[in-house]
Amino acid sequence: MLSVSPPPSLPLRHHHNRSLIHHRKHRLLFTIRSSSSSSIQEAVEEKTSNEKNLLSSELYSTTPFPSIKAAKRVILVRHGQSTWNEEGRIQGSSDFSVLTKKGEAQAETSRQMLIDDSFDVCFSSPLIRSKRTAEIIWGSRKVNMITDSDLREIDLYSFQGLLKHEGKARFGAAFRQWQVDAANFNIDGHFPVRELWGRARNCWNKILAHERLGTEYFRILLQSNCGVSVLDFAPRVDGGDGSPYICLNRLNQTPNSPVAAGSSAGRKTSKRIILVSHGTTQGGTEVNICSLIITILVCLFDGIFDPFNVFQATFSNSGNQPMSMLGIIQSQKTAELLLDLNVSTIVSSPKNACVEMATTISRVQEAADCLGADCVPRCVEMKQIKELDDATEVPPLQPGFLNRFEDEALSALWEQSGKAWQSLLNELSDESKPEKIVVAVGDPAIHIALMGHCLNLTADWMGSFHLDAGSISVLDFPDGPTGRGTIRCINYTAHLGRWSIPITRSTIDDEEF
Repeated sequence: MLSVSPPPSLPLRHHHNRSLIHHRKHRLLFTIRSSSSSSIQEAVEEKTSNEKNLLSSELYSTTPFPSIKAAKRVILVRHGQSTWNEEGRIQGSSDFSVLTKKGEAQAETSRQMLIDDSFDVCFSSPLIRSKRTAEIIWGSRKVNMITDSDLREIDLYSFQGLLKHEGKARFGAAFRQWQVDAANFNIDGHFPVRELWGRARNCWNKILAHERLGTEYFRILLQSNCGVSVLDFAPRVDGGDGSPYICLNRLNQTPNSPVAAGSSAGRKTSKRIILVSHGTTQGGTEVNICSLIITILVCLFDGIFDPFNVFQATFSNSGNQPMSMLGIIQSQKTAELLLDLNVSTIVSSPKNACVEMATTISRVQEAADCLGADCVPRCVEMKQIKELDDATEVPPLQPGFLNRFEDEALSALWEQSGKAWQSLLNELSDESKPEKIVVAVGDPAIHIALMGHCLNLTADWMGSFHLDAGSISVLDFPDGPTGRGTIRCINYTAHLGRWSIPITRSTIDDEEF
């Protein structure tokens, strides 16, 4: 299920953003055996190599987006819990399951999240469970929904209809590959994930045209039942006809708690990092903007003016301000959300707002017995690491705000975040604790870079993500800290209640709203 709405203007510069659609005032809603003959063997190997090259070419070819004239936003929603979800049965693209009562309730919760927002069109998979979810969320809106078979679930062939333990028993190695190496998973002569990517390409060509992350990211970026994900699209700054810039504003904002016990892509996890962006700080953007204007005037009077240095100097120490009342509320709301978890360690930037946020979370954790969340007091280790101290110090007013920075500044941030990432993985590697949850409190920019390291991306991708003050992002490690992490959610703010930023609203003041 898909949706499009207008985000704020995006001052982006790189073409590396990957993802998902509209018009400035529009929104859109969507869901061998080898022979002893060496010559024959060589021929087989050559054929296999050629086939792989062909597949690689098909999967990773860069098809440009259609040009867009104004900013767009896409809302993605997965269908609610189905009867086969409940039974633990492999669905694939089969159409024999329907929504359970819980699934319908999840869809209704998502409808309430989006009830005050206007959309231009709704795209839906034709499968019963997805179409019903779309109908509930779309409600009484007069515009008809559009079904597109390319939006259907992945085709899993002989897996479909089997209980998970049956699939494991009957297919063994293939089932394991489906779990840990989905991009190369082969069944009945098919590569389902690769076929899915081909369908996705066709689907997005019809909606907007879509340049994706590769198949290796299947199961790495999660989408739960009725979880909402938001992507912002902006026209090219140069006014050209190339692909628009894209920013993942938030990922998998679910009706239920994002930190609740559960699995990541169907696999249990006992190691987790939760990235917490500090709350709003005192002074506010308005004061800093005034300072910026004064600084510019002084520099012009003195005959020296470097826009980037002026901008960075003006906002220096902005992240070292204490939290405002709003920030304090955000910290309390975040601490309350994390009370459902037994946090082992809290690490933070040494900046005031980060230390305040970390302290609030720690105090609530250690009072878990008094608050009825645990039978005994919890002991939480607190640390400060300077690598979490974001040197950019520019408030994340808009999605893709990191694209404002020159390569030198981004490279410095990326290098610093690499050290911070290794520190967090070291914290997670404590073998004396089979289960460990590490909370990291820092600035949005450093957290965005940390997620980039988790996804094995490069610095050029940092402008493809956005985080708000008080948000949380959850990184799970089902194979432990030496394995690849999966991102459960990005920029989750629903726990902030009335102080959260609405799904389809701009993150900055906009006369349109």
